[in-house]
Amino acid sequence: AEGEEIVARQPAVDLVVGPQAYHQLPELIARTRRARGERLAADFAPDEKFDALAPAGRKPAGVTAFLTVQEGCDKFCTFCVVPYTRGAEYSRPAADVIAEARRLVGGGAREITLLGQNVNAYHGAAPPNQPKGGEWGLGELIRALAGLPGLERIRYTTSHPRDVDDALIAAHRDVPQLMPFLHLPVQSGSDQVLAAMNRRHTADQYKRTVQRLRNARPDLALSSDFIVGYPGESDQDFRATLDLVAEIDFAQAFSFKYSVRPGTPAADAEDQVPEPVKTARLAELQDLLQRQQRAFNQDCVGTVLPVLFEKPGRHPGQLVGRSPYLQAVHTDASPDRIGEIIPVMIHA
Repeated sequence: AEGEEIVARQPAVDLVVGPQAYHQLPELIARTRRARGERLAADFAPDEKFDALAPAGRKPAGVTAFLTVQEGCDKFCTFCVVPYTRGAEYSRPAADVIAEARRLVGGGAREITLLGQNVNAYHGAAPPNQPKGGEWGLGELIRALAGLPGLERIRYTTSHPRDVDDALIAAHRDVPQLMPFLHLPVQSGSDQVLAAMNRRHTADQYKRTVQRLRNARPDLALSSDFIVGYPGESDQDFRATLDLVAEIDFAQAFSFKYSVRPGTPAADAEDQVPEPVKTARLAELQDLLQRQQRAFNQDCVGTVLPVLFEKPGRHPGQLVGRSPYLQAVHTDASPDRIGEIIPVMIHA
């Protein structure tokens, strides 16, 4: 009943939360069970998580390759099923990642994208030859991968703002192979909505993180994720999201209307936003984001960008590649240029 405490009991554990934290109950129960050593239905043993990534079963790499370095998520955003379906965070040992990256480069990869549900929470065991041992974060891993001969480009996705640490920011400053394009989901510009989402960062903290990244790498371009119409989102909350977008200026973004995910805390919220309101808000947000993307692309016209050519284009004699900002670039060139990074004058 309203105003009463909710108590979830398990053997040797008493978990007490007030009514305002009811939406966090699934997270609290899951964290408690994991702390007691129990494995949830979605939890895999470390050696099971990456069984499918065994190099013996991997096809030869192309010009670009994906390399999973981290699985699972401990963030428990109230709209997301990942912590329940993918299990707890686990990071592969750095030596395993480096060895697989070396094989990918040997198979022809010039660019590797590091993958994880929460990739910048990476905390893999340091290689055995490291005198201090311990763990490496993503920044240290990127520096090691940058030393592999033949690996020209490094990317990573998807990130959480809370896990952008000093070492990762320094890698953006110091490692030329790390591309100046970062996908950093914020979801909302309203602190009230961010708190309801259990994101554990504020809009101002996100802005300060972005500023630190841009100070380290002035040519950095940003992409993000947005959810509109989250339960309880007011007109004022939505305006705060528009204000954040206008201030940050994104080169690209993904935006969605909130939709119920069964089993998540937000699915049971009583203050669901009406569908027509969500539709109108999404249209307004996407209009702003699309204008920013067009402006970013237009600013690239007339400049020379290094393009990694990946495959033949749709038309005879055409190749398709990617700029450092993940833009698709089409040009006339012979197939033997696939795998090369070539300076290209960008035309509209």
